[in-house]
Amino acid sequence: MTAAPTTRPPLAERLDLAPHPEGGWYRRTWTSPVRAGCDCPHQAASAVYYLLHPGEESAWHRVASDELWLWHHGRPLELRLGGTGPAPEADAAPTLLGGDPAAGQHPQLLVPAGTWQSARPTTGPALVTCVVSPEFRFADFQLHNHHEGEPVCTA
Repeated sequence: MTAAPTTRPPLAERLDLAPHPEGGWYRRTWTSPVRAGCDCPHQAASAVYYLLHPGEESAWHRVASDELWLWHHGRPLELRLGGTGPAPEADAAPTLLGGDPAAGQHPQLLVPAGTWQSARPTTGPALVTCVVSPEFRFADFQLHNHHEGEPVCTA
């Protein structure tokens, strides 16, 4: 995870993005008005813009819901999935999220609920949308503390 920058990049300014606790920049853009159902206190889904620049990284984390990454703009993003164990798998191979399927890039990728994930841009900024269902809540977010090897909940 990178330290929080002191100034927002121009695209983060234009999209009114704020620093995200895991690294990068984000803003929630949508929350479904529909409840997830049963006894779940969540709405059915939510979406955020998420922006990473070179030198920034989405630290290892996991959420309790499925998360769909949708690439929009800029350079490809390396998304690593680290399994569902107590800590991310050290040998997680990256998958490229980007707009050129002929080059092996995927315009969208699904991260199943409870799966450790980390992302970083390849050679330039990358703008994506992340759709989480049921909706994202920080209470369901777990950030991995790589210094001690223990997961840390930020909520």
